Amino acid sequence: MLIKHRAGWELPESQATPEAAFLNRRSFLAGGAGLIAGSALPLGALAQGPDPTADLYPAKRNAAYTLDRPLTEEEDAANYNNFYEFGTSKDIVASSKRLVTRPWTIAIDGLVEKSLEIGFDDLVRKLPLEERLYRFRCVEAWSMAVPWTGIPLKAFVEFAKPLSGAKYIRFETFLNPRVAPGQSQRWYPWPYTEGLTIAEATNELPLLVTGIYGKPIPTQHGAPIRLIVPWKYGFKSVKSITKISFVAERPKTFWEGLQSSEYGFWANVNPQVHHPRWSQASEQVLGTRDRKPTLLFNGYGEQVADLYKGLEGEKLFM
Repeated sequence: MLIKHRAGWELPESQATPEAAFLNRRSFLAGGAGLIAGSALPLGALAQGPDPTADLYPAKRNAAYTLDRPLTEEEDAANYNNFYEFGTSKDIVASSKRLVTRPWTIAIDGLVEKSLEIGFDDLVRKLPLEERLYRFRCVEAWSMAVPWTGIPLKAFVEFAKPLSGAKYIRFETFLNPRVAPGQSQRWYPWPYTEGLTIAEATNELPLLVTGIYGKPIPTQHGAPIRLIVPWKYGFKSVKSITKISFVAERPKTFWEGLQSSEYGFWANVNPQVHHPRWSQASEQVLGTRDRKPTLLFNGYGEQVADLYKGLEGEKLFM
């Protein structure tokens, strides 16, 4: 008899919640202003048309990545979002619609064989897309479980062809205060930046996400392309990326630059290492009254714990 032993983060696909209507009706009130990846448009600009990559969804699900809990309802995931560029509340769906995502260009530079700029619509058709069910854990102690569609970051790194001196990847989002009112607040170190080591980036788990719930990703989630690193707190998963740089020195990230005593570079999930102002021992599941114990590395330790051997002196869990 063949006995299959599941990893600690696996559970049958049957526990996934069926797809429901994702975008809340408030999304339709948000026409108007836009941004083209850093160049300003008039605030009266027409809303963009249909997504030209819609034919790529739903992508084939990778059955290796399943969950220990039901999927979060689509409406709950759609309407509870951190995107400080558009405000500090969780209700930023309407304001985020100012972000026009076509055309959208991503710069790839630094320690690579050849720097280049590539349109998002070209990139997403050059590299493999797949759907994965992942847990997502916010540093604020709430969580959700969603089906992300994206490009394995490892495949993107291979496409970019970094040089041997590249030890880190730095991700940068758009910058345009005309359409992102939060970027007018000068006490924040805009634009939003994040970083990973090359070893983290070439692990199997990180995704450059382009879709969610079987559709192209909406603006409140970081359209048209964002990062997801499921074993780290959510602020590491930078949204609406416009630049990816391969560098030799560890980059200072957005929240690290703002408050390094609370938000460090590594930000791996650990229930035993608390935020200075609240416990990380448990998490509130978005859209429910369920409170679950927080899992070390958000439950993905089997895949990532070896990345941190020899780094015990670092503040890996803040």
